[in-house]
Amino acid sequence: MIQTFDKEIDTESIVSALNSDGGVIVANQAGHELIDQVAAELRPHFDEQGHRFSNDFNGYKTLRLSGVLELSRTSAELIGHSRVMEVASAVLKPHCVNYRIGSCTAIEIHPGEADQVLHRDDDFYPIRIPNVQFQIAAMWALDDFTLENGATRTVPGSQDLRDESSVGEDDIEQAVMTKGSVLFYLGSTIHGGGANKSDLPRSGLINTYSLGWLRQEENQYLTIPREVADSYPEHIRRLMGYQTCGEYLGVYPDDPDGHWFDA
Repeated sequence: MIQTFDKEIDTESIVSALNSDGGVIVANQAGHELIDQVAAELRPHFDEQGHRFSNDFNGYKTLRLSGVLELSRTSAELIGHSRVMEVASAVLKPHCVNYRIGSCTAIEIHPGEADQVLHRDDDFYPIRIPNVQFQIAAMWALDDFTLENGATRTVPGSQDLRDESSVGEDDIEQAVMTKGSVLFYLGSTIHGGGANKSDLPRSGLINTYSLGWLRQEENQYLTIPREVADSYPEHIRRLMGYQTCGEYLGVYPDDPDGHWFDA
């Protein structure tokens, strides 16, 4: 099962549950004022361009936004949240010098949307390394996630790399959580958006963090304009990928403005 912890819990317990079950919820990790500000900043962009990514996989009654750091400055407080960094460091840093954003996506599932196909985020990488997680995800609830409005479906324990075709309905558990809570899950965990059978949309911000030596799913250098990237504090720029991984991977030999960081 997916365990739910209070935000006062120690990070070690969260990581232990994440590694054991493939996913874990921390309730009310962010305050409503912060969550509401992120949602307000995203709102006009959902309305203007949310249908850009509609397809069979993403759904046709689901709005999606990429390039979140350009659209919502406040989102950086969730993307670089200290709790998320602690969990990501515990899972990923045994296998890399540093990690970075894999992708940042705002998702709003509207009434009438069906269940998303179950999948693993790691499946777009062509190889697997035993006992190495390539990435983790942090799904922030911008609304209450309920059984009716499309709470994320997860398959606890599926980081064992079982075949997705073997998953039955009894294996699936929805990540019911309140606004401001965060669902962590491993890149190897089977999951998918839930069907929205309610009368209102539900919104979430899903951020993934990948090993520093892997290519990003969402190219932050091209997605986020350089002047926007430069306006963020150093720890956010590092997460976007503006740092080397080790001494030589990702070097930029001509940087008179000093925007590049070593490991």
